[in-house]
Amino acid sequence: MRTNDPKGRTMVLAIGGYLIVKLIVNAIAGGGFSVGGLILDIVLAAAMYTGLQYVNYGVSVVLAAAVLVHLKYNLTHLPESLLYLIEAALDIGCILLLIMHGNIKQHFTNKWSELGELFGGR
Repeated sequence: MRTNDPKGRTMVLAIGGYLIVKLIVNAIAGGGFSVGGLILDIVLAAAMYTGLQYVNYGVSVVLAAAVLVHLKYNLTHLPESLLYLIEAALDIGCILLLIMHGNIKQHFTNKWSELGELFGGR
């Protein structure tokens, strides 16, 4: 797989790992385990790995939607929802990295028209 910025790819892989670890921590904390959530997180991590243009924005939208959907409940059920507010803050940090960090933005410069070449095709 070709990357345009190895540091950006490493950071993106860390964000993908965070998404999966977050799901496991939520399951342990009593939020329940979701196979659909695991599949989504794996798909998001794999999509970010490709470095395809605009995938970073798509992942950011998914993360922002998750934060917004749960924000009201988490704010009104303190202190038992403190872990989830911390999670929301980390999600917002990931969103900011995905859309603003130079190395990460450089990683997401692979063209969709070159998709076959990215995976070793002709």
